[in-house]
Amino acid sequence: MTVPVGESVYNHGFPPCSGIGLEWSSDDLDAALDGPVAAVLFDDEGKANIEEILTSLAETDFAQEGLRRVLADPNDIEDWRVGEAIAESYLTDHRLCYFPWPDGRDERKSGSSLPGADLVGFRADDDGDCLAFGEVKTSSESKYPPGAMYGRTSGLKQQLEALRDREAIRDDLLKYLGHRAKEAPWRERFRNASSRYLRNKADVQLYGFLVRDVDPHQDDLRARVSKLATDCPEGTHIELLALYLPKGRIDGIGKAAIAKRTGANT
Repeated sequence: MTVPVGESVYNHGFPPCSGIGLEWSSDDLDAALDGPVAAVLFDDEGKANIEEILTSLAETDFAQEGLRRVLADPNDIEDWRVGEAIAESYLTDHRLCYFPWPDGRDERKSGSSLPGADLVGFRADDDGDCLAFGEVKTSSESKYPPGAMYGRTSGLKQQLEALRDREAIRDDLLKYLGHRAKEAPWRERFRNASSRYLRNKADVQLYGFLVRDVDPHQDDLRARVSKLATDCPEGTHIELLALYLPKGRIDGIGKAAIAKRTGANT
């Protein structure tokens, strides 16, 4: 099952730097939360891997209960995490992306945040695999663009400009993947994308993804597409996406995702 592609409501620019506004209906959002977004949000693949390793060690009822507790879904999820899961699912299903290592696997404690791009992985294009990095913001603010677009270090504008312009940041993200790639099933994709990057360190795909629950408006992306296109390095491709959910659905969407999950598992 894939997430809905959504209805296109506006477009800006042309490759290598473009932007698109998309709209989901309530049915679209509910279908996504019931399926692929939940799988990303709760890291079903990662939990299955841990369960495969540890199940044989849980030889008593007490140990089995302990394993179930370790692998249990969280009882609280921040709304922005659902926004990130929506973005990851959308780019995976509709932009040929693959993000192999969710941020949550690197947390030392639940709820902590980590530096670096929100999404780190690969995109398949006509030349094979390239590195793909994404930044995601979730906002209900009735302002176009929302405040999440700006900010000295944490605004989407600044984060995308840093990924575009600062080779050291991209190098660190390459190493981040490399540390996890040695025995991974996606090792060859990493090698192919790295080969391209080492030949041209601007050869990357960047995504900026806004998740909104307000009326669609082209001003969310228009200025950023224009600015990011200016002096865009040869080889770099940038796409901005704004996905508009039904009004009022972001506030409490983490609790809604848990409720859907609980209902599905009962």
